[in-house]
Amino acid sequence: MPYELIPDGPSRARLRAWPHNALNPRGFAMVIGMTAATLAMPLIAVLGSPVLWGLLPFAAVVLWGLWFAMDRNWRDRRILEEMTLARDGVVLVRTNPRGPQQEWRADPHWITLTLTPRGGPVEHYLTLRGGGREVELGAYLMPEERQQLHAALSDLLVRLRSYQAPIRSDEP
Repeated sequence: MPYELIPDGPSRARLRAWPHNALNPRGFAMVIGMTAATLAMPLIAVLGSPVLWGLLPFAAVVLWGLWFAMDRNWRDRRILEEMTLARDGVVLVRTNPRGPQQEWRADPHWITLTLTPRGGPVEHYLTLRGGGREVELGAYLMPEERQQLHAALSDLLVRLRSYQAPIRSDEP
């Protein structure tokens, strides 16, 4: 799962969500290496001829384009959403790959968690409404993962709203 919901006791929890990233650095290097090897195979036939110098720039541009596109995709997937849920407030911080960090705060008693099956920008669109704003949550997750996250957050919000702190007695 590209998210983790970590309980910090009966009245607190943390959520961390991030996009899928199936290609690790080693896989990135392998794709670039295999592409370079595949591009080099037809060039072997024209070694020693002036045709090589005509084809070589095109092969280099293809390799550079693949490198650039994969690196850009990798950098664009550095999104992190961190939510702290507590009885006294909920804070959602979204770290964007480019641009400023976004923050949203609300009281858990007034938060509405909505899962829109169809009609949103993505299937099973998950939003939080409260504090005068509506924010999306986990738009990069798979629809099934958004459904599971909705169920887990719904249960957690119900527990936060109904949690009663134990009464402490100062009697000897």
